[in-house]
Amino acid sequence: MEIEKIGMREFRENLAGYLESGKPLAITRHGETLGFYIPAQKRSRKAEVEAMRAAAKDLDAMIATWGASEDELMEEYQEIRQSRRGQP
Repeated sequence: MEIEKIGMREFRENLAGYLESGKPLAITRHGETLGFYIPAQKRSRKAEVEAMRAAAKDLDAMIATWGASEDELMEEYQEIRQSRRGQP
């Protein structure tokens, strides 16, 4: 599954449209992915769990294409968190 990448400003300015589209997005700033928007539809609890499982499977597949291990991802995540501490 190919996730569309959009800039943070564009996402913010067109938020209502993206929320209604129900399409997963990678939110970027200066070309770097900040996070992911994975929409949740109003469904039963069971359907929500299944949607989260499907989203996790898609995310796992995307991470696999990067060729990164869990340890590498956690290390990068921790570095990002540490670099952002103390920033407003």
